[in-house]
Amino acid sequence: MPAPEPTSTAVPTDVRSPERRREERRVLAGTMVGTTIEWYDFFIYAQAAAFVFAPLFFEPVGSQSTLAQIFSWASLGISFLFRPLGAVIAGHLGDRYGRKLLLVLTLVGMGLATALIGLLPTYASIGVGAPILLVLLRILQGLSAGGEWGGAALMAVEHAPREKRGWFGAYPQIGVPLGLILATTFMMVLTSSMSDDAFLSWGWRIPFLSSIILILTGYVIRQSVDESPVFVEMQARKKEASAPLSSLFRHHWRGVVLAALIFAGTNAVGYMIIAFFSSYGTSQLGMTKTSTLVVALCGGAVWLVFTFLGGWMSDRIGRRMTFMIGYALLIVWLIPMWSLIDTGETGMFILAVVILGIALGPCYAPQPALYAEMFPARVRYSGTSIGYAIGSVIGGAFAPLIAQLLLDSTGQSWTIGLYLAIVCVISFLAAWAVPKSVEKGDLRV
Repeated sequence: MPAPEPTSTAVPTDVRSPERRREERRVLAGTMVGTTIEWYDFFIYAQAAAFVFAPLFFEPVGSQSTLAQIFSWASLGISFLFRPLGAVIAGHLGDRYGRKLLLVLTLVGMGLATALIGLLPTYASIGVGAPILLVLLRILQGLSAGGEWGGAALMAVEHAPREKRGWFGAYPQIGVPLGLILATTFMMVLTSSMSDDAFLSWGWRIPFLSSIILILTGYVIRQSVDESPVFVEMQARKKEASAPLSSLFRHHWRGVVLAALIFAGTNAVGYMIIAFFSSYGTSQLGMTKTSTLVVALCGGAVWLVFTFLGGWMSDRIGRRMTFMIGYALLIVWLIPMWSLIDTGETGMFILAVVILGIALGPCYAPQPALYAEMFPARVRYSGTSIGYAIGSVIGGAFAPLIAQLLLDSTGQSWTIGLYLAIVCVISFLAAWAVPKSVEKGDLRV
């Protein structure tokens, strides 16, 4: 990890020109809108995995509804296995050719895969070819998502004044709760406005096909954003590496490991709100789809607000401290929250998830700023993307699947909380292990 330098690429906040401020607003809008659209695509799949993919694509394969749901959760997780490959490809290209190009390519790749899922025939139409095609498109989503986050995070942070890196970095982060809110609202409107038979027959396809409109909007916005000033300066100074990946793993492997472990807890817990709670509420508690989607919507809204708060906090008390506060709150809450959830009452379920969203914000918002400060400029895209992708494999890839298996084997929901708390303890220790000296260092080196 690089030691901090006395200088910074950032212009002091009070002397930034109007042109600079306009460009910063375009960057923040571009990173926020792009990640929102990208994660909308991801979350539509997650919610479809909770409600429709088991009977339409996997039940004939699994022969039993429980086994079919396990297959469905596995299809959700498999794309995470390809995120590191997507991160390697995007990181290498992004470190050589710039952040902007990769932001556009990953957005288009994700949108294309999502729209094609909306056109897929089901198992009843073409047999085993249906789940195979579904998994292949899910893999394309994973490859695209592996490179998306690193580019958006670095575009935001590398345009930021030094004292506002956490705040700027919060903008691409809120793409996750915003994408969740958008996907959940769309799914809630559909499930409440049509019969279950109509939704299973054709209604589920609408959110996937609608991705085309969102992708075109995001493409236009991202095309208007200038390249990161740090990357432009790095090229001008001819610091571009001929093989940044080999340099990353030779000299900065510890940073990659810490980055992965820091993210694992947030990602695992986040996928409870994103996917598992909706399935758990309908299948275990007898709640309606609409009620469980309202729970997810409330969780996403609180997560959004506290992500902004976490970004603001990290600029004042430090990234590491903000992470540790968030993870401490999660560790304390993850087991007792099930006593509220298992009442089966919508209000109690919402309260449990709202408190979860409050804790998630501080251990999610500081991620772009801290990751950018942990790696030197010439391997930063690779380091942040690969660390993030590996963390998603460790954390969220199979969190709903593991939760389902724990529930099926023990019959005790609190064991899911114990599993999540253990992952969060590991993430807490990883955040504590990052040297405090990296915070607010010079991003040009």
